[in-house]
Amino acid sequence: MNVILKAALWMSGSIASFSVMAVAGRELSADYDTFEIMLYRSLIGVIIVLSIVAASNRWHEIRTDQFGRHLVRNLFHFTGQNLWFFAVAIIPLAQVFALEFTSPLWVAILAPLLLGERMTRLRAFAAVAGFVGILVVTRPSVETLNLGVLTAAAAAFFFALTNILTKRLTHDNSVTSILFFLTTIQLGLGLITAGYDGSIALPTAASLPYLVLVGCAGLIAHFCLTNALAIAPATVVVPFDFARLPVIAIVAMFLYDEPLEVWVFVGAVMIFAANYLNIWAETKKQA
Repeated sequence: MNVILKAALWMSGSIASFSVMAVAGRELSADYDTFEIMLYRSLIGVIIVLSIVAASNRWHEIRTDQFGRHLVRNLFHFTGQNLWFFAVAIIPLAQVFALEFTSPLWVAILAPLLLGERMTRLRAFAAVAGFVGILVVTRPSVETLNLGVLTAAAAAFFFALTNILTKRLTHDNSVTSILFFLTTIQLGLGLITAGYDGSIALPTAASLPYLVLVGCAGLIAHFCLTNALAIAPATVVVPFDFARLPVIAIVAMFLYDEPLEVWVFVGAVMIFAANYLNIWAETKKQA
């Protein structure tokens, strides 16, 4: 099978999983706060990861000598994911996804500060172009610049910090180790934040399928994305990932009567172009 076709199939799984997670998150938002959603998502993730580790006997891959780095990484990820679920509940899903695409631009800005990488003119130009795209998506004014937009933008920032720390961890940690700490640490964080008031909403017959979907979809989405990147260059994978935007926009239109706003797509295309330019330059430099 052609490599690009294989990557497209993996990305189809990723796009479907991200879309399912967004819809399930919105359906749960009426009865669960974001901390409770993250608690159950992490619990299901722990069950899945531990089952896979036990079945494949990969306990030796789990390293505890870098627990501090894992903890910091997952504090950032837990924060970003909570902000994302909050935004999903109160603003159009297409807008959430468009703002999420700014995460790679934050990586380009933060990498020179945190990883010692050089800030090139092209990286700076891509960051500025991406920022203009954000302005087009949000069209900031007293009416449009609401809490949902701010939390979606903040989620992208925390996802960028997560990706930078993940890059550090992958140098000497296996995917098994990273996923183990991702699920277990965030389960602990979910218990603390969801239960701080002494009350945690329990699953019901109606909500349980959505809780399971949130827990499974997150892991499946990243698994598919990782496999796509493993067999095809980022310059091939990123355009497929961008297809998440029109897919979720159409899904939201049918399920929630959300309008297809042209400016969200225009701004998202600008953000995508800035991301793609940056990735293309990095790929060319490494060739």
